Amino acid sequence: QESNARFDAVRPMLSGPLEAQVKPGPIDEQGWSLLASNAAVAAKLRHLLPHCEQALQAAGWPPITIRIRICTG
Repeated sequence: QESNARFDAVRPMLSGPLEAQVKPGPIDEQGWSLLASNAAVAAKLRHLLPHCEQALQAAGWPPITIRIRICTG
């Protein structure tokens, strides 16, 4: 649930086609994962990380490490 709530905060940073290729992943003591459908999407997400981190802080979430994982399933 927390992962989905965080994803709602970063969703505006993702353009329409990109949003369909990204899913919220697990949160653990090392950070939060965003799951990309392929390497190209993962590369784009890495460029957007600073904006995603700002969006999370603006929404009131404490700072957390965001990891990008490729998930083909």
